Amino acid sequence: MSERQQKIPPRRLDTLPTEGYGLQVDGKVKSQYDTSEAALKAGLALKQKFPMVQVVVFDASNQTRTPVELPADEG
Repeated sequence: MSERQQKIPPRRLDTLPTEGYGLQVDGKVKSQYDTSEAALKAGLALKQKFPMVQVVVFDASNQTRTPVELPADEG
């Protein structure tokens, strides 16, 4: 089979990353980051645009999930 015929299958959205930090939106992994800070920043940006979605940062090395929440309004 030539290289042109070989296709790389798309990454399944329900598969958690094995390294780094995954950003889950409503239970589906949407992107992956090298640092927790980058994942949290992206998650917070999503939460600000779409506050009703569930956004979670998955830490592959510790196998933990951290929910992304909007800061409480002061005032």
